[in-house]
Amino acid sequence: MFLTISTTGTPERPATDLGFLLHKHPDRAQTFSTSHGTAHVFYPEASAERCTAALLLEVDPVALVRRGKGKGRGGAPDAALAQYVNDRPYAASSLLSVALAAVFKSALGGVCRALPERVEAPLPLRIEVPALPARGGAELVRKLFGPLGWERVEVTEVALDEQFPQWGASRYVRLVLEGELRLADALRQLYILLPVLDDAKHYWVAPDEVDKLLRAGEGWLADHPERPLITRRYLSHRWGLTRQADQALELVRLAESDDLDVDSVDNAVDESTDTEEKPVPLAEHRRTAILEALRGAGAHRVLDLGCGQGQLVQALLKDVRFTEIVGVDVSMRALTIASRRLKLDRMGERQAGRVTLQQGSLTYTDKRLKGYDAAVLSEVIEHLDLDRLPALEYAVFGSARPGTVLVTTPNVEYNVRWESLPAGHVRHGDHRFEWTRAEFREWAAKVAERHGYTVAHLPVGPDDPGVGPPTQLAVFTLTDTEIDKKKEAEAA
Repeated sequence: MFLTISTTGTPERPATDLGFLLHKHPDRAQTFSTSHGTAHVFYPEASAERCTAALLLEVDPVALVRRGKGKGRGGAPDAALAQYVNDRPYAASSLLSVALAAVFKSALGGVCRALPERVEAPLPLRIEVPALPARGGAELVRKLFGPLGWERVEVTEVALDEQFPQWGASRYVRLVLEGELRLADALRQLYILLPVLDDAKHYWVAPDEVDKLLRAGEGWLADHPERPLITRRYLSHRWGLTRQADQALELVRLAESDDLDVDSVDNAVDESTDTEEKPVPLAEHRRTAILEALRGAGAHRVLDLGCGQGQLVQALLKDVRFTEIVGVDVSMRALTIASRRLKLDRMGERQAGRVTLQQGSLTYTDKRLKGYDAAVLSEVIEHLDLDRLPALEYAVFGSARPGTVLVTTPNVEYNVRWESLPAGHVRHGDHRFEWTRAEFREWAAKVAERHGYTVAHLPVGPDDPGVGPPTQLAVFTLTDTEIDKKKEAEAA
């Protein structure tokens, strides 16, 4: 499979800026492993006047059959030979779409710190796909790309056999797109429309495909005249998912037509008239506070230490900014329950690649835990005997040394507000201690001083003026000096 992206430029705005936008250097050929083959990115030409980036995907048909378990195009169990002899290594399909999203992930998301002003500016683009399956013919290709702002949509039918023109055209076309568009918009269109034109996917379409469709289709899909066909084909004719996507896109269309927010359009039900507002559980307050703190720290790779049954891991997975999530617990039973909660055995390949569950003790150093942006100890420390806290402290702050550490623990002063909790009792039978705000701050300050962190404290839950919040949260941040030392040590 092959695809090229070209642009032109001037000495002031050289075409080689394309390399910054794609996050791939024009002077290097790069190779990326995918689950079904190998993707290559290289530049056939790169000058100030003109630059072309090429994506070549070499598909391994054996890996495709093994991973697909005989399903998908050419993979019916009663057609064993067709599983290996087919058009998949050559014709653009969902395989190329997935590779496009993996290799050009930042460009697809419209992210470029080096040239942020170029991300939002339209570029003179030329995109060519030499072999594109088009179930619906050349006319359908024009109907799909024509309304998207391209100045030229050239679709050339490929003959079934050039030696026998009387046989007519095949179902493949050569596609050339030219026009001034944002690069991210062009990539998102290809990401959605390549598998739509092929009308087949090489992987099982799970409910999270609706979210992918809505994200990549933002700004253009809701008003597209062929929206019903696009959603139906992209979601592999799964009618429940198609209906869900169509309802969401119709809300977007209505909101955009009236210049309103989607939430303000979807307000036909007045919750206050027929539902009784329930208090937000403390566990939800904790997860919300942790997620906000992680986002504020700019964390992408996160450790959930003492992950228990995986509630926080599940919440982290819903936010795509967290690219790697590792749940650690000493209890295999808890990890088994977490695996079931997350449905790891049925999770899509890309989503499953973001999460790992592993057994480990938090009071022992573990080299697997080094190099992460952030670590969370949510309602963990109070389950340890006080004489074991120094071991946990060193394992997390001294050995693993993530850039940010979040620690939550009960505020014992708040216990008087729990009517069902007898005086002098801790909140959980396994709690070895529960600290006052002053005790927790004293411990946190000493930990931060010993290991080169600063620490800030945040309330979690309703902040009672007399006894404080039910949960206290400490946010430890590695100092710049310690970050520099850490980088030097990693480099050495």
